[in-house]
Amino acid sequence: MTMFKPLYILLFLCFHFFLVFGFQNPIKATDGSDPFIVFHEGYYYLTTTTWTNIQITRATTIGGLKTASPKVVWIDSTSSRCCNVWAPEIHWRPTEGAWYILHMRSSYYSAGTSGTFDNQRIHALKGSATTIWESTWTRITIPNRDVWSIDATVMVLGSTRYLVYSSWDGDSIQMNSATTVGDAVKISTPTYSWEKVGANVNEGPALLYHDGRTFLVFSASNCAGTGYTLGRLELTGSNPLSASSWTKYSNAIFVSANGYPGHNGFFLSPSGNEIHMVYHASSTSPGTCDGNRYTMVQQVGWHSDGTPNLGSPRALSDNVPEPK
Repeated sequence: MTMFKPLYILLFLCFHFFLVFGFQNPIKATDGSDPFIVFHEGYYYLTTTTWTNIQITRATTIGGLKTASPKVVWIDSTSSRCCNVWAPEIHWRPTEGAWYILHMRSSYYSAGTSGTFDNQRIHALKGSATTIWESTWTRITIPNRDVWSIDATVMVLGSTRYLVYSSWDGDSIQMNSATTVGDAVKISTPTYSWEKVGANVNEGPALLYHDGRTFLVFSASNCAGTGYTLGRLELTGSNPLSASSWTKYSNAIFVSANGYPGHNGFFLSPSGNEIHMVYHASSTSPGTCDGNRYTMVQQVGWHSDGTPNLGSPRALSDNVPEPK
């Protein structure tokens, strides 16, 4: 058996190397906008805005996502939802035992018509299996949401789920099921100067949970300008459907460095002990809102007061450790 020991040692060292030295950003060099990652049963699943369809890429490591082949899971030729397919996210509905994809974004996404951004609506796809990769997807409708709306995500508070999104008329609504929602309530609107660079924008909500606290991170200002950044709300009251229950922090928490960052998501590491952030960035100045944005990943830290420390966008030359 002695002859096999060097092989075991080599395999251990290789595994240790990838954990320590990990990967270099970007994870996706083009069409990396509006990224979302979920880890499930040994695989990371990545979705981004690809404009004409919904694709899922999976790998056992973050670095592996760079070379893995994406799988097209949805394309729609219906004129009212054929185009500008934005920001798909994959969410599990335990009461229904199914994955959903939200798209403009259980997957949720947004989509609209050709030649204009004025007709964006939230849509949902339901998976057929308890595993993401093996699912086939069926489109289902979301009633009471026939308004311009984008960037849908899901907030989980106890056994209750809420649909949170960017729109002209509201930002948070309670979900009775994956496709049944109540009335919308506006919980945030641009008020600070860093939310109004180039345009007054709050979009791309992402939920972050830590030590019993609920944070909502969002993108602010015009994605095609020089001020695109991330801000933060915290649920400090008891009713998430009341704007008074949310506190907005007065300063941006993730600003331009090594490119212009925006539209992020959060995901747990395989051990569940770390939280990592996925986001897109643009290397041009001013930034862009197109497929030239790329996907980045880095770990979330915490300040001594319990608030998230997102740090600064990492340089593309950095060796980033794999999540543990």
